[in-house]
Amino acid sequence: MANDGGSMPLSTSTNISTSDEVIAYVLLRVVAGVNLLMHGVSRLLAGKDAFSAHLAEQFAHSPLSQPLVHAFGTALPAIEGLIGLLLLIGLKTRWALVAASLLMAVLTFGSSLVQDWAAAGTQLIYALVFAVLMFLRRYNGWSLDGRVC
Repeated sequence: MANDGGSMPLSTSTNISTSDEVIAYVLLRVVAGVNLLMHGVSRLLAGKDAFSAHLAEQFAHSPLSQPLVHAFGTALPAIEGLIGLLLLIGLKTRWALVAASLLMAVLTFGSSLVQDWAAAGTQLIYALVFAVLMFLRRYNGWSLDGRVC
């Protein structure tokens, strides 16, 4: 089997904790975690009321009630921050990925309701990343989950 210099031949055993798959997994998990964490943190720093007001304006002509939109806008930054932190450090990764995927389903519903197809498309990409991370979770070696179990 040819070796391109950047990967090991399939017949050679490697240390699973330093394999390319484990490194790739941790990098993708960390980037996804930082992304969600910073969504939450930046919204908290800007002020929850400012974000809720923006959301209320965005959903003013939707069938959703303004109190529901306001409550969701108030809770969303903390939810994003918590899920992002869990992914970043690799703690409860499976459940964090399930929560992140469900959050994307809720956000996609809202984006579709106001016909914001660009946001819905972006949320679909997030959902794909979370699905890939879930599917490849066996490579989640560099994580608190890997240390605690």
